Amino acid sequence: MNDRVPAEVFSPGEFVREELLSRGWTQVELSEILDRPPRVVSEIIAAKRAITPETAKGLAAAFGTSAELWMNLESIYRLSKTTFETAKVKRRAQLYSKFPVKEMIRRGWVEESKDMDQLERSFCRYFSISSVDEVPSFGHAAKKHGYSDPPQIVQLAWLIRAEQAAKKVQVQPFSLRALKRAMKELRGCLKSVEEVRRVPEILARAGIRLVIVEFLPGAKLDGACFWIRDGRSPVIALSLRLDRLDNFWHTLFHELDHVLHGEGKQTPIVDVLDIERGMKADLPAEERRANESAAEFCVPEREIDGWIARTGRVFSRKEIIAFAKTIDVHPALVVGQLQHRGVIPYSFHRDLLEKIRSVVIESTMTDGFGTTAGI
Repeated sequence: MNDRVPAEVFSPGEFVREELLSRGWTQVELSEILDRPPRVVSEIIAAKRAITPETAKGLAAAFGTSAELWMNLESIYRLSKTTFETAKVKRRAQLYSKFPVKEMIRRGWVEESKDMDQLERSFCRYFSISSVDEVPSFGHAAKKHGYSDPPQIVQLAWLIRAEQAAKKVQVQPFSLRALKRAMKELRGCLKSVEEVRRVPEILARAGIRLVIVEFLPGAKLDGACFWIRDGRSPVIALSLRLDRLDNFWHTLFHELDHVLHGEGKQTPIVDVLDIERGMKADLPAEERRANESAAEFCVPEREIDGWIARTGRVFSRKEIIAFAKTIDVHPALVVGQLQHRGVIPYSFHRDLLEKIRSVVIESTMTDGFGTTAGI
C-alpha cells in the first residue's frame, strides 16, 4: 500500500483505485470479487459512498490488508472534510467541569445562554471572579467537614446562594443576650413539628438570619454558619438534606453553638452532621463542643442516661413516647439519640422520625424545594 498521499486530501477510494491498477483489475471485477453491485465500487472510488465495516472486511480480504486500515482511512478522510467549532466545546466542557452548571441554571442561579461569552460572564458574576480560570472563594476560604480543606465548588455555590438569600431576611440587631433568650424559647418548640414554624421569627428577634437552601447534588452538607454586614449579623443556613425532625434540631442547635461562640466570622463553617453516621471523635474541639451542645439541648444527657438505666435497654414505642413527654420533646429526638448512641438499630422506630421539610419552608426564607428566595 502506497502511503505517500496524505489521507486527509485523498479519499479511501483513491487507495482502492491504486490497488486495482497494481493488480490490473477493473471495477467490475472487484465488484464480482466482493459480491457487491458495480455501482457500490464505483461510488466508493468516486468518494460518494463511505466504506462500511462490511465493505472494509471485504477489501481487506481482497487486497490482503486489514479491515482496520480501511476504516481508519475512511475516518481520517471524513474528519478532514468536517468543519466543527471545537473551541466552543472546549470552553463549555471547562465550565461544566468546574461548576455545577446544569443544576445552577435549573435553579435559576445563573441565566442560561447559548452564547459562551455571556454564560461565562454569568458564572463570573455569581462567584465574583474575573475569569472562569480564577479560583473562587467565599470571603476567606471556608471550612468544611474535615476542617482542613476549602469547600468544593458545589458547596461554595450553595454558600453563595445562602448568603444572597440571607440578605433578604429582616432581623433585629444581634446580641448574645438576645441569642440566649432565643435558645431558651426554642427549647419550648421541641414538642411538635408544628412548633417549628416559630423558629425563624424567634431567631430574627435575636438578630440571626435563618435560610434554607436546597442541597445541590454532590454537595454533602447539612448546615453552615457565617456572618454578613462586616461580621455583625450571623447567618445559619440549612440544606434539609435529611428530611427528619431530629436532624433539623440537631443541625440548628449545632450552628447556634457556633454563633454563640462567635465562630464563622473570618472562616465560614460548612458542616456535615449526618447523625446516622454518628459524631466523629476526631473532629476539632469546637465541632465536638457544638455536637455535644446540640445533643444536650435536644435531649439532656442526664435525663436520657437515667431513663436508659431504668428502662433496662428495652425501648418500646410506648416507652419512648412516654419519656419524650416527660422531658417535653418530640419522640423523634429521643429515637435519634438512641440510634446515635447505638442503643437501638437505625431501622427501629423510624415511623417516629417525622418529616420536617414541608413545614420548615412555609415559614423560612427558602431557595429550592419548588420555592425561590426571590433573589
